[in-house]
Amino acid sequence: MTNGSASTPDRDGVAAPPTLAEVARAAGVSIATASRVLNNSTRVSPEAYQRVCDAASRLGYRRHRAAWGRAQTPVRAVAAVIHAAHRLVFTEPFFARFIGAVEMELAQHDMPLLVTNVSGTLAETVGRYLRAGSVAGVIVVSDHGPLPLSGSLASLGLPVTVVGRPLHPYQVPYVDADNRGGARAAVEYLLGKGRRAIAHLAAPPDTGPGADRRAGYTDAVRAAGLTDLPIAYGDWSQASAAHAMQRLLDQRPQLDAVFAASDVMAAGAVRYLRRVGRRIPDDVAVVGFDDHALAVQVRPALTTVRQPIEQIGAVAVRSLLAAAAGELTPGQAATVLPTELILRDSA
Repeated sequence: MTNGSASTPDRDGVAAPPTLAEVARAAGVSIATASRVLNNSTRVSPEAYQRVCDAASRLGYRRHRAAWGRAQTPVRAVAAVIHAAHRLVFTEPFFARFIGAVEMELAQHDMPLLVTNVSGTLAETVGRYLRAGSVAGVIVVSDHGPLPLSGSLASLGLPVTVVGRPLHPYQVPYVDADNRGGARAAVEYLLGKGRRAIAHLAAPPDTGPGADRRAGYTDAVRAAGLTDLPIAYGDWSQASAAHAMQRLLDQRPQLDAVFAASDVMAAGAVRYLRRVGRRIPDDVAVVGFDDHALAVQVRPALTTVRQPIEQIGAVAVRSLLAAAAGELTPGQAATVLPTELILRDSA
């Protein structure tokens, strides 16, 4: 290896696959630390985690599995690994819709879907299970935080597709909606209706959708020449959005519009606004994101940005199967699907 960037050739002149020791040396950490990172252990610092994942990606390190493009056996099962706590998985409608779409797409290939959620120390346990060869492909959903799963799972040598733009540039294909463009369109619509004091109920900034929807809001507000960008964060839940809405109104009682990062958060905002006597949309217009069934159950019905969740699930499966068949290389494909603004009564 030269400067941690290339493997030395073997006696036949063919570059030998990189070793764990080479990854550790390139990352400037011990072999034990590199092993912990690639085994999904949480007992490392975010900085070391990032350096090891970057080095493994750069060197093309794979952990005793067939390399990308060398499909040895047909895919028999796919794992959907949701990087979120149980509470979010069972309260955010996105996950049920997405899993249903993935199951339908896999059924056409006579393949089962295994679903697990990962949070905290369970990442290491799930990594061991996947490394044992129990599945032949992984779809990572809702990856986030300083220790994203996509970086370490890619080192297993399994085909991996990520749903949602990764905040760290790992060489794995991903599928996403145009979160930034959809958010920008929502805020531009509010501006076009004469709203000028527009707040954003933001999702966690360590998630791709949360960061991109906040960026779309910022793009539109700044393009309109407005300098006040009131933002309050929630955790995707109604309760957190209601609390964030309370903080926003306390700080800026003149607010006349709110763009929420999801329909669930928009419903929390509506609940609080009605509680304090604000009329929707007369006093405060509300726009959500997703277009779940919840959007038409809320009163008034939500104007929202529709993302094609079922299409995202189908495209994620096709991307994964293409990788398993050797038709896709790491980092080759990033699919971003269009969104659509759906006008209803709340704005």
